Amino acid sequence: MRVLLIGSGGREHALAVGLAADPSVDFLACAPGNPGIAQVAELHEVKAVDPAAVAALAVELNADLVVIGPEAPLVAGVADAVRAKGIACFGPSAAAAKLEGSKAFANEVMAAAGVPTARSFACSSVAEAAAAMKELGAPYVVKNDGLAAGKGVVVTDDLDEALIHAEACGTVVIEEFLPGPEVSLFVITDGTAVAPLMAAQDFKRLEDGDEGPNTGGMGAYAPLDWAPADLTERVLRETVEPTLAEMRKRGTPFAGLLYVGLALTPDGPKVIEFNARFGDPETQVVLALLDTPLAGVLKAAATGTLAEQPPLSWKDGSAITVVIASHNYPGVPRTGDVITGAEVPGVIHAGTARDAEGRLISAGGRVLSVTATGTDLQAARSAAYALVDRVTLDGAQFRTDIALRALNQQIKI
Repeated sequence: MRVLLIGSGGREHALAVGLAADPSVDFLACAPGNPGIAQVAELHEVKAVDPAAVAALAVELNADLVVIGPEAPLVAGVADAVRAKGIACFGPSAAAAKLEGSKAFANEVMAAAGVPTARSFACSSVAEAAAAMKELGAPYVVKNDGLAAGKGVVVTDDLDEALIHAEACGTVVIEEFLPGPEVSLFVITDGTAVAPLMAAQDFKRLEDGDEGPNTGGMGAYAPLDWAPADLTERVLRETVEPTLAEMRKRGTPFAGLLYVGLALTPDGPKVIEFNARFGDPETQVVLALLDTPLAGVLKAAATGTLAEQPPLSWKDGSAITVVIASHNYPGVPRTGDVITGAEVPGVIHAGTARDAEGRLISAGGRVLSVTATGTDLQAARSAAYALVDRVTLDGAQFRTDIALRALNQQIKI
């Protein structure tokens, strides 16, 4: 199978590693890629959000399958353009990707489908947002309605901070705060059949103890031994299947990867958000534990034959990833710092590049995600932080408490 992967971040490096390990894949290209992905795939230049350019590259490479990693190309309609060329594509149409592209649309779909989620108000002015915040009370949950690279959400008890974020975003969704531990569940689907992946937990705040500003994610781990045994089954029944049915009813079936962000509330799991693609950094730990060859499953979802696939199989043990971010992230990151110790197995590249001398340098906010597996959570955690210690990056920021509360059995529902 000839596979073209679109994207250049940590999620795409993790996907590239998984695709390259699939015996059915005899050619793997990535566009535009990064230095880490270059270790396992042939890199090509392309503007990822240009549907015509991506489709033309897929034709040029004689691709059997195109896998679209990031959200922006999906919302831009890249999957539609690839499919129009007769090439199988893993990723939803632009119309279906609106589940991530618009928080208000996602809430509308969930309301129609009867999906358990938070009360919410779509607001187009600060006055409307203020009224919604008064109605729902603190903590205030303020979400940019559109794409914001995982940083469009503010959760705060400070009304002024909430209103400032609302004003900066323009169109916002104000939501009821959902209490309880948060969980990420990925579901591969062809629009009807589903193949759930292993649930994971990520860490959004920059600093230990869930302090500091919101980020795109500072680490993750799987599996979740503390989660209810029927969690996946219940979420499929109450959330995923009704959502997919509603999308089919609207004439815009969702095929690809549905990311379900959940809060495990006292009333059961409720949806915090949907994404239309693999989440980062949860992808790193989930794929590290997946035993089923990846490309075949994605191809089945892209061709409507997922129901013919056997259930996914998983490796024993646990996986942890720790994100190493650049100086000043999640503000404007400092880039160009030299990185050493990062070109080894288990170190996933996100914001990296080569300088004129060929040295590996930082080129974004989240620079690396260091991923390790082990026989249990303690072993995986020790291995991950041992890898972190081998990496040098001036001004690096990383959390030291990834999975620590789970290890200490401190998570309660």
